[in-house]
Amino acid sequence: MIEPSRMKDATQRYSDENYKFRRFLKNRADPDELDKHFAALHNELFTDYDCCQCHNCCERYTVKLTDEDADRIAVFLDISKDAFVQKYAQEASGGYEIKPPCPFLERDGKCRVQPCKPEECRGYPYTDHSDRMASLYGVMEFAEVCPVVFEIVQRLKGLYGFRSGGVE
Repeated sequence: MIEPSRMKDATQRYSDENYKFRRFLKNRADPDELDKHFAALHNELFTDYDCCQCHNCCERYTVKLTDEDADRIAVFLDISKDAFVQKYAQEASGGYEIKPPCPFLERDGKCRVQPCKPEECRGYPYTDHSDRMASLYGVMEFAEVCPVVFEIVQRLKGLYGFRSGGVE
């Protein structure tokens, strides 16, 4: 698995290839089979991976919050929802958002609001969700941030016989 600190170099090296691979999958992969591969690789690779050692996502992504997320976090922090929004978030269409870097990211990589972590954070990077074919663009974007997603994409290339120029 690639070290989180090497993601920037890997992104520069593999970005074009990954988007070619996305097109390759769109044209050749069976969606149900692809979901099975994603789920199996997700389960294998995240079993022993400690996201606190990386937290690139917390440093780079804007997190969208639902009203329920904002309510839960405010209660957890023992402040009013208005105080929470004023201090940590801003209103956005359909709810709120927190701009990066996340204010709840601790120095040790842990999440200060872990027990009530926003839904979007809990689901990230979504590689265990169904219908990955419809979200391959997002997957390739996440492969530029998350070492596990990067590894999943690299392994899928092998499973599907892909090389930068196409099929092996």
